[in-house]
Amino acid sequence: MTREIYSSNNAPAAIGPYSQACGFGQFVFLSGQIALTADGKDYTDRPVEEQCRIALQNLKSVLEASGCSLESVVKVTIFLIDMTDFPVVNAVYSEFFSENPPARACVAVSELPRGANIELDCIAVREDNSIENTILF
Repeated sequence: MTREIYSSNNAPAAIGPYSQACGFGQFVFLSGQIALTADGKDYTDRPVEEQCRIALQNLKSVLEASGCSLESVVKVTIFLIDMTDFPVVNAVYSEFFSENPPARACVAVSELPRGANIELDCIAVREDNSIENTILF
């Protein structure tokens, strides 16, 4: 098997030495997303509801670049600065994962990149290995 790297022009470029997503076999591992947009705008000073929505949209874009969709996601990890934001995050999250949601963990952390209040990452499983936006290693 070969490791594959995926990227989407509809999500922010990596802000460090990592890839937006890395696949191995049927599994695709997405790096954490915060409230940055593909055009470089930073929304990490906005309410957590808006930050969550932007981060989830970024995940969706990277998933699509890897040949996956939200329905392909099997695990999500949410990192929150303030656990009192949990109900708001749950409400936004349920807009993206309304039926048969994936497994999930939510962890309180002391700090996130760019001062964000939330970061999300995920693992997906894809059925088709023929992806156009792939770099093989």
